[in-house]
Amino acid sequence: MSARIVVVGDVLLDRDITGSSERLSPDAPVPVVDVQHLHASPGGAGLAALLCAGRAGGLPGEPPTVVLVAPLAEDDAAAELRAELAGIDIHALGHDGGTRTKTRVRSAGQTLVRIDDGGPGTPLDVDAGALAAVLGDADVILVSDYGGGITRDESIRRALTETAARVPMVWDPHPRGGDPVPGCTVVTPNLAEARAALGRLGTGPAEPHEPGAEVPDDSLAEALRVGWGARSVAVTAGACGAFLATSGTAELLPTVPVDSSDPCGAGDRFAAAVAVQLAAGGSVLRSVEAAVAAAAQWVEAGGAAAFRDGRIGPDGPAATRRSPHRPLALDPQEAAIHAVAATRARGGTVVATGGCFDVLHPGHLETLRRARDLGDVLVVLLNSDDSVSRLKGPSRPVVGQQDRATLLMGLRDVDGVLIFDEDNPCAALDRLRPDIWVKGGDYTPDLLPEAPLVRSWGGRVEVLPYVPGHSTTGIVDRITAGNVDAH
Repeated sequence: MSARIVVVGDVLLDRDITGSSERLSPDAPVPVVDVQHLHASPGGAGLAALLCAGRAGGLPGEPPTVVLVAPLAEDDAAAELRAELAGIDIHALGHDGGTRTKTRVRSAGQTLVRIDDGGPGTPLDVDAGALAAVLGDADVILVSDYGGGITRDESIRRALTETAARVPMVWDPHPRGGDPVPGCTVVTPNLAEARAALGRLGTGPAEPHEPGAEVPDDSLAEALRVGWGARSVAVTAGACGAFLATSGTAELLPTVPVDSSDPCGAGDRFAAAVAVQLAAGGSVLRSVEAAVAAAAQWVEAGGAAAFRDGRIGPDGPAATRRSPHRPLALDPQEAAIHAVAATRARGGTVVATGGCFDVLHPGHLETLRRARDLGDVLVVLLNSDDSVSRLKGPSRPVVGQQDRATLLMGLRDVDGVLIFDEDNPCAALDRLRPDIWVKGGDYTPDLLPEAPLVRSWGGRVEVLPYVPGHSTTGIVDRITAGNVDAH
């Protein structure tokens, strides 16, 4: 049976009027746009519902069943919305005023003006019993607030508060909406929303984030988590990634910056991906990691405008299995974080292996190739220089850790490298939690000390036999002896 996601929020009709502009109007100093296309699609909670139904996290298998709870007007624009939401089970509430629409006039990929009309969209005639029944059947609830009034309605807030205690709830807030109800599993404000919310709570600055100013650390997310009474808060920070605060822990989940000038819809993509991952049984950490990658892919592919004109679908752009043209300058740790998050966002298999890799030889290459073939992404856990010295002796390593990481990143089969300082990879493994842990050797998986740890999160251990005749220690000994041609 598929998971059931209930999206509660404000629905908009987004329209893009696209054309070319080559002259100014004779009656005013404004560009004239010759219209070529008109694209329309649901926005706000409507977009979030479509993304959930399209498996915003890219998970394999049967897509979730999605129910949309939203005020809907009775007009032509609302009829257009219903048609675009085919396949979504709609629980309509009364709607004050006409359908809210946002019309963007675009030329050469740039928005020239946005026209908003309709609304206010405040919910009317809410049947509290029917709403409670819909929420009670959910596996996950996503609140998509677009300031129309649904999160300020007392009967709706009461139902959400009662449900948050027993159903995972993702809350995507809006500056004009109500505060998240206590007990939310994840609240997902962007950086500007988070700073403004902290000011309203009386525990931080109310001014917006200034361009060029230092990005706040994870204390912002933690302060909001406490102030809102949420289980976790993920503050999205654009090209920086997301600051995630959970009970007792706070950290930055970075992303790889993408080249795009239109982040429209990235917040919806992020929140929908979190909801889908939670519905599939993912932890908060893994769900937010996947959402960071999904949002970056969404923005890189063109965002909401590309979604409206059909260039990307609800599942987002297809991800390639390997990238043979990855630049060597890409930071190995950043590459690992991004590759793992992107793989989990599309439901792929994460493989990890580890070692010193002091002097790369054909045996290493064969092990890495075979490890990579077991899944969709391969991360190497690399012993630091200090760790290698403790394990191999004071004359090792021959090659420093940064150079070893760079060499590994030059291999087509390696997607990222994480350096660890301990004598064994257990702490790094617990942080990464790969689906498959690969070791080379002639022993059985049960003899590996890290095997119980890997199995504790449902992972498995694979042992690949060493390639005969190749050994880093042997190579180093031959070099020391001046016999570099010996095998």
